[in-house]
Amino acid sequence: MDHSPPQRRGVVLILSSPSGAGKTTLTRMLLQDRDLDLTLSISVTTRPRRSSEVDGIHYRFINERQFVAMRNASELLEWAEVHGNFYGTPRAPVEAVLAQGRDCLFDIDYQGAQQVREKMGTDTVTVFVLPPSMKELRARLERRAEDSAEVIERRLENARKEIARWKDYDYVIVNDDLQRSFEDLIAILRAERQRRPRREHGIAAFVDRLLSE
Repeated sequence: MDHSPPQRRGVVLILSSPSGAGKTTLTRMLLQDRDLDLTLSISVTTRPRRSSEVDGIHYRFINERQFVAMRNASELLEWAEVHGNFYGTPRAPVEAVLAQGRDCLFDIDYQGAQQVREKMGTDTVTVFVLPPSMKELRARLERRAEDSAEVIERRLENARKEIARWKDYDYVIVNDDLQRSFEDLIAILRAERQRRPRREHGIAAFVDRLLSE
Protein backbone atom coordinates (compact mmCIF):
# COMPACT_ATOMS: atom_id res chain seq x y z
CA MET A 1 0.00 0.00 0.00
CA ASP A 2 1.25 3.50 -0.90
CA HIS A 3 1.91 5.54 2.25
CA SER A 4 3.84 8.38 0.55
CA PRO A 5 2.96 11.91 1.70
CA PRO A 6 0.09 13.55 -0.20
CA GLN A 7 1.20 15.82 -3.02
CA ARG A 8 0.62 19.56 -2.91
CA ARG A 9 0.91 22.57 -5.16
CA GLY A 10 3.90 24.79 -4.52
CA VAL A 11 3.91 28.22 -2.90
CA VAL A 12 5.07 31.54 -4.36
CA LEU A 13 6.79 33.14 -1.34
CA ILE A 14 7.35 36.87 -1.85
CA LEU A 15 9.65 38.91 0.39
CA SER A 16 9.64 42.70 0.23
CA SER A 17 11.27 45.36 2.37
CA PRO A 18 12.86 48.77 2.17
CA SER A 19 16.57 48.76 1.37
CA GLY A 20 18.57 47.85 4.48
CA ALA A 21 15.80 46.04 6.37
CA GLY A 22 17.41 42.62 5.83
CA LYS A 23 15.43 41.08 2.98
CA THR A 24 18.47 40.10 0.93
CA THR A 25 20.14 38.43 3.92
CA LEU A 26 16.95 36.55 4.82
CA THR A 27 16.54 35.46 1.19
CA ARG A 28 20.08 34.06 1.21
CA MET A 29 19.47 32.22 4.49
CA LEU A 30 16.28 30.65 3.14
CA LEU A 31 18.04 29.48 -0.03
CA GLN A 32 20.97 28.03 1.92
CA ASP A 33 18.64 25.86 4.01
CA ARG A 34 18.50 22.78 1.78
CA ASP A 35 15.69 21.22 3.80
CA LEU A 36 13.41 24.06 2.68
CA ASP A 37 14.13 23.26 -1.01
CA LEU A 38 13.31 26.77 -2.25
CA THR A 39 13.91 27.88 -5.83
CA LEU A 40 14.81 31.53 -6.40
CA SER A 41 12.87 33.22 -9.17
CA ILE A 42 15.31 34.36 -11.88
CA SER A 43 14.37 37.61 -13.61
CA VAL A 44 15.01 38.58 -17.20
CA THR A 45 16.58 41.97 -17.88
CA THR A 46 17.70 44.11 -20.77
CA ARG A 47 20.47 45.59 -18.61
CA PRO A 48 24.00 44.73 -19.79
CA ARG A 49 25.60 41.86 -17.85
CA ARG A 50 28.21 42.89 -15.30
CA SER A 51 31.53 41.03 -15.23
CA SER A 52 30.64 39.39 -11.90
CA GLU A 53 27.26 38.09 -13.13
CA VAL A 54 26.43 34.73 -14.69
CA ASP A 55 23.64 34.45 -17.22
CA GLY A 56 20.88 32.20 -15.88
CA ILE A 57 22.10 32.53 -12.28
CA HIS A 58 21.79 36.22 -11.44
CA TYR A 59 19.53 37.15 -14.36
CA ARG A 60 18.65 35.96 -17.84
CA PHE A 61 20.04 38.69 -20.08
CA ILE A 62 17.91 39.39 -23.16
CA ASN A 63 17.50 42.25 -25.61
CA GLU A 64 14.66 44.76 -25.58
CA ARG A 65 12.91 43.17 -28.56
CA GLN A 66 12.75 39.82 -26.75
CA PHE A 67 11.53 41.49 -23.56
CA VAL A 68 8.73 43.40 -25.30
CA ALA A 69 7.65 40.20 -27.06
CA MET A 70 7.43 38.36 -23.72
CA ARG A 71 5.54 41.22 -22.11
CA ASN A 72 3.05 41.52 -24.99
CA ALA A 73 2.46 37.75 -24.94
CA SER A 74 1.60 37.90 -21.19
CA GLU A 75 4.59 35.68 -20.41
CA LEU A 76 5.75 37.85 -17.49
CA LEU A 77 4.31 37.69 -13.97
CA GLU A 78 5.63 41.17 -13.24
CA TRP A 79 7.80 43.74 -14.97
CA ALA A 80 9.19 47.22 -14.45
CA GLU A 81 11.43 49.76 -16.15
CA VAL A 82 14.29 50.97 -13.96
CA HIS A 83 16.78 53.59 -15.17
CA GLY A 84 15.97 52.83 -18.80
CA ASN A 85 16.34 49.04 -18.45
CA PHE A 86 13.54 46.47 -18.27
CA TYR A 87 13.23 43.77 -15.62
CA GLY A 88 10.63 41.02 -15.39
CA THR A 89 9.78 37.55 -14.10
CA PRO A 90 8.91 34.85 -16.67
CA ARG A 91 5.79 32.89 -15.74
CA ALA A 92 6.61 29.48 -17.26
CA PRO A 93 9.56 28.53 -14.97
CA VAL A 94 7.54 29.51 -11.87
CA GLU A 95 4.54 27.45 -12.98
CA ALA A 96 6.83 24.46 -13.60
CA VAL A 97 8.26 24.66 -10.07
CA LEU A 98 4.81 24.92 -8.46
CA ALA A 99 3.48 21.98 -10.46
CA GLN A 100 6.29 19.85 -8.99
CA GLY A 101 5.03 20.65 -5.49
CA ARG A 102 8.05 22.86 -4.84
CA ASP A 103 8.17 26.49 -3.76
CA CYS A 104 9.47 29.60 -5.54
CA LEU A 105 11.03 32.52 -3.67
CA PHE A 106 10.69 36.11 -4.93
CA ASP A 107 12.76 39.08 -3.74
CA ILE A 108 10.77 41.99 -5.20
CA ASP A 109 9.24 45.35 -4.25
CA TYR A 110 5.60 46.06 -3.46
CA GLN A 111 4.74 46.92 -7.07
CA GLY A 112 6.10 43.61 -8.31
CA ALA A 113 4.40 41.76 -5.47
CA GLN A 114 1.07 43.29 -6.43
CA GLN A 115 1.49 42.23 -10.07
CA VAL A 116 2.41 38.65 -9.13
CA ARG A 117 -0.54 38.35 -6.76
CA GLU A 118 -2.91 39.57 -9.48
CA LYS A 119 -1.69 36.81 -11.80
CA MET A 120 -1.02 33.95 -9.35
CA GLY A 121 -3.83 34.55 -6.85
CA THR A 122 -3.89 32.14 -3.91
CA ASP A 123 -0.56 30.62 -4.93
CA THR A 124 1.11 33.70 -3.45
CA VAL A 125 2.18 34.31 0.14
CA THR A 126 3.54 37.80 0.77
CA VAL A 127 5.80 38.89 3.63
CA PHE A 128 6.93 42.44 4.36
CA VAL A 129 10.11 42.88 6.41
CA LEU A 130 10.26 46.02 8.56
CA PRO A 131 13.32 47.55 10.25
CA PRO A 132 13.09 47.95 14.05
CA SER A 133 13.42 51.75 13.67
CA MET A 134 14.32 54.37 11.07
CA LYS A 135 17.44 55.15 13.11
CA GLU A 136 18.57 51.54 12.80
CA LEU A 137 17.72 51.49 9.10
CA ARG A 138 19.92 54.53 8.56
CA ALA A 139 22.73 52.92 10.57
CA ARG A 140 22.54 49.74 8.47
CA LEU A 141 22.70 51.71 5.23
CA GLU A 142 25.66 53.70 6.51
CA ARG A 143 27.47 50.53 7.69
CA ARG A 144 27.30 49.15 4.16
CA ALA A 145 29.60 51.98 3.04
CA GLU A 146 28.30 51.46 -0.50
CA ASP A 147 26.36 54.67 -1.05
CA SER A 148 26.92 58.41 -0.78
CA ALA A 149 25.08 60.45 1.83
CA GLU A 150 22.77 61.73 -0.91
CA VAL A 151 21.88 58.19 -2.02
CA ILE A 152 21.26 57.10 1.59
CA GLU A 153 18.84 60.00 2.08
CA ARG A 154 17.02 58.98 -1.10
CA ARG A 155 16.83 55.37 0.07
CA LEU A 156 15.38 56.49 3.41
CA GLU A 157 12.79 58.65 1.65
CA ASN A 158 11.82 55.69 -0.55
CA ALA A 159 11.75 53.45 2.53
CA ARG A 160 9.00 55.56 4.09
CA LYS A 161 6.88 55.17 0.96
CA GLU A 162 7.45 51.41 0.90
CA ILE A 163 6.77 50.97 4.63
CA ALA A 164 3.40 52.69 4.15
CA ARG A 165 2.37 49.68 1.99
CA TRP A 166 2.71 47.13 4.82
CA LYS A 167 -1.04 46.46 4.92
CA ASP A 168 -0.87 45.03 1.38
CA TYR A 169 0.98 41.96 2.72
CA ASP A 170 -0.20 38.70 4.29
CA TYR A 171 2.50 38.73 6.97
CA VAL A 172 4.71 41.41 8.52
CA ILE A 173 8.00 40.73 10.31
CA VAL A 174 9.92 43.31 12.35
CA ASN A 175 13.54 42.35 11.76
CA ASP A 176 15.08 43.31 15.10
CA ASP A 177 16.72 39.89 15.45
CA LEU A 178 17.90 38.18 12.25
CA GLN A 179 17.72 34.59 13.54
CA ARG A 180 14.24 35.07 14.97
CA SER A 181 13.06 36.66 11.73
CA PHE A 182 14.46 33.69 9.82
CA GLU A 183 12.64 31.26 12.11
CA ASP A 184 9.41 33.25 11.67
CA LEU A 185 9.76 32.95 7.89
CA ILE A 186 10.24 29.19 8.16
CA ALA A 187 7.12 28.95 10.34
CA ILE A 188 5.11 30.94 7.79
CA LEU A 189 6.30 28.75 4.92
CA ARG A 190 5.58 25.49 6.75
CA ALA A 191 2.08 26.64 7.71
CA GLU A 192 1.30 27.83 4.18
CA ARG A 193 2.43 24.50 2.73
CA GLN A 194 -0.33 22.81 4.74
CA ARG A 195 -3.20 24.99 3.52
CA ARG A 196 -6.02 22.81 2.25
CA PRO A 197 -6.30 24.38 -1.25
CA ARG A 198 -2.62 23.61 -1.92
CA ARG A 199 -3.05 19.97 -0.87
CA GLU A 200 -6.59 19.40 -2.14
CA HIS A 201 -5.77 16.90 -4.87
CA GLY A 202 -3.29 14.82 -2.88
CA ILE A 203 -5.34 14.87 0.33
CA ALA A 204 -8.53 13.82 -1.51
CA ALA A 205 -6.78 10.74 -2.85
CA PHE A 206 -5.22 10.07 0.57
CA VAL A 207 -8.60 10.34 2.34
CA ASP A 208 -10.16 7.98 -0.21
CA ARG A 209 -7.49 5.42 0.66
CA LEU A 210 -8.01 5.98 4.38
CA LEU A 211 -11.75 5.44 4.11
CA SER A 212 -11.29 2.31 2.04
CA GLU A 213 -9.19 0.59 4.72
